[in-house]
Parts: sequence; structure tokens; C-alpha cells
Amino acid sequence: MRYFFLISLAMLIFSGCQEKTPIPQVTSGSIKRLDNFGAGGVKPRNVDIWLPDGYSEDQEYVVLYMHDGQMLYDSLVTWNKQEWQVDEVVSELMAKGLIKPCIVVGIWNGGDDRHADYFPQKPFEDLKTKFGDSLLAADPEAFEGMKMTAQSDEYLKFIVNELKPYIDQNYAVATDPMNTYVMGSSMGGLISMYALAEYPNVFGGAACLSTHWIGFWTKNEIIPKAFGTYLEAKLPSISGKKLYFDRGTETLDAEYDWAQPYIDQLVRADSSVNLAFKTRVFPGAAHDEISWAKRLDIPLTFLLGE
Repeated sequence: MRYFFLISLAMLIFSGCQEKTPIPQVTSGSIKRLDNFGAGGVKPRNVDIWLPDGYSEDQEYVVLYMHDGQMLYDSLVTWNKQEWQVDEVVSELMAKGLIKPCIVVGIWNGGDDRHADYFPQKPFEDLKTKFGDSLLAADPEAFEGMKMTAQSDEYLKFIVNELKPYIDQNYAVATDPMNTYVMGSSMGGLISMYALAEYPNVFGGAACLSTHWIGFWTKNEIIPKAFGTYLEAKLPSISGKKLYFDRGTETLDAEYDWAQPYIDQLVRADSSVNLAFKTRVFPGAAHDEISWAKRLDIPLTFLLGE
């Protein structure tokens, strides 16, 4: 079982950037690519921007920023031949009037930098300074993970200070927090939570699917509790925002059976925080794009609902 989880995470981490990958083919809307975008503290990467059919400069669109952008639109160009089906699901929800008109900014992951980009940096640094010995005693493999680096503060600066200004200046979008959202899965769920907590003046909400609360490759309580302590302290700053979590019960998602309910309880316990909050469990769902595509309408409607 441990071997399976290691392989699952390795495939996610090394799904990385491939500069020559064709632009995804979509069944609705169109893709505009920014090649090797970024000049800041993280590796430049492709950004695939999805525009809906009928996109017009005469109206303002909501913006949804999504991580692991190479996995969103076209299974023919993904490493595992799976996709989120973002163009199909978003188009259908828009056509039914269930969500506001939006564009989707798919930010490619940085390949072998994915884990460093997506692991929330402040909890990571607290883990190293406060819990290193405890991790060594409880879980040597997790302790080895602490020898890695985290650069998620720089990754978020890239989004907030480089990418968002570009999108705001070049597309017909509303720029305020209540029209700007972030979404991801697994490690992308962690960084989505972190983006909302660190930049509540930029993002109006976050959807975190199959959030990888265990942080590394093994299951222990120390790392989820560090994330919980961080989030609990940040809850007042995200009052008035939207926060969505979910998990499946199969493959890697089975490892979140304790951690996600623990996080949910922390969020619900603070009655002083006016937070739109939803958490769901999907029995039988696995840790893959097929599963996320099947339930994508739920977080989309939660964040972008009319």
C-alpha cells in the first residue's frame, strides 16, 4: 500500500511542465496560452487561459485560477490521459445560469518544483523549527520530507504580483476579490487554502479537492495539526469569504479520513467567523482527475453561483 501511495505522488509531482506540449483542444470555448510566463522567484511556466464561447470585451468575467493547469482541459495531452473536463463543465453550468460568466486561468505546475511550490510555506517552516524531533520520532519518512524546501510564498507572489495583473490588464474581468477565486486538488488543494489565507484581499474563495493534509508520503497527525493551527489562526482574516473542501474514500484519498474531519471541525468551531463553508465526502471516489471531473460542478457552483 505504501508503494502505491509513493507512486501516486511521484506521478503527480513529475507531471510537470513540457514546453512542447500542444495547446489543449477543447469542446467549447478557446485556449490562449502564455508560454513560459513569469520572471519572479519561481520557475517560469505555461499558463492556459480558457475563454468561453461568446467571450466579449463588453462584459466583465469572474476569474478562476486553477493549479496543475496542464491537467484541466484535454486528456490527449496529459501524462495519465485524464482531465478535469473544465471546459465542458463550466460551459454547461454557464449555459444553465448556475454560475456567473467566467474565464479559467490554468497555471501549469513546475514539474519537479511542484511540491515546493504548493506546500504552504509558513506551516512548513513551523514544522521544521517546532516539530522536527517529533516528526523524526513518529515518522522518519516524513522527517526526510522536511529536508525538502518550500517556496510557496514566492509562488503566490508570482500569481498575485505577475499573473493576476497581466490577466486584469488583458482580459475583460472583474478584479475585486469577490470575482476572483482559486481551486486545486491534492497539493493544489493545500496551496489554494494557503492562497486564500495569505491573500484574502485578492481572493474571494478557495475550493480544495482531495486536499493533501498529510503533506508528504506517510500518514501522521503532526503535519495535519500544523496546517490546522495555521488555518485556525487565519480564520478571522477570511471572514466573509468562501471555503470548500472535499475528499473521496479510495486510493490516496483514503489517507485523509482523519485529517479532513479534523480540519472541518476547526473551521466550524469558530462561530465568530462569517465564512461560507462547505465540506463533502464522496464514497468510492479516488485521487484522480476522473473523480474530480465528476464532482467539479459542486465546487464551481459553490464559488461562482449566481
